[in-house]
Amino acid sequence: MRVVLQMAAVVALLAFAGGCVTANVTKVDGPKESERNKVVYHINAGNEQATDGLRNANNHLTADPTAKIVFVTHANGIHFLLDGAKDKNGNSYDALVQDLMGKGVEFRLCRFTLERQKIDPKRVIQEVKIVTSGVAEVSRLQSQEGFAYLKP
Repeated sequence: MRVVLQMAAVVALLAFAGGCVTANVTKVDGPKESERNKVVYHINAGNEQATDGLRNANNHLTADPTAKIVFVTHANGIHFLLDGAKDKNGNSYDALVQDLMGKGVEFRLCRFTLERQKIDPKRVIQEVKIVTSGVAEVSRLQSQEGFAYLKP
């Protein structure tokens, strides 16, 4: 009986102590903009490189969902961002690009390349931003905004 009373006293003491304990919880909303991993994916060598880059970006976001990713395309790297573009297996790039855009990825395409290749800007996927120069944009993102450089 004495053991039962001692156990009951311990249980009562723990219950009382538990009621007195408060948690000090800090809400975390994720990293600040200045703390986010910022990466520019440079695409200039065609659809195979673009396919690799899109896959890399999906993997990147799986590992680090807060990463800020910007694709910059020029030369032979722009074609996957044109309406109706397909990979070597006949799959449309539109769905992959739209999915990544939904995750916050940005796509920028070189106006100089459109002009040199005589491509109507209306053929570019609507949400893609057209910049004056792809190489100048890559340089600006690195030097002025602190983006890391990746070339798939």
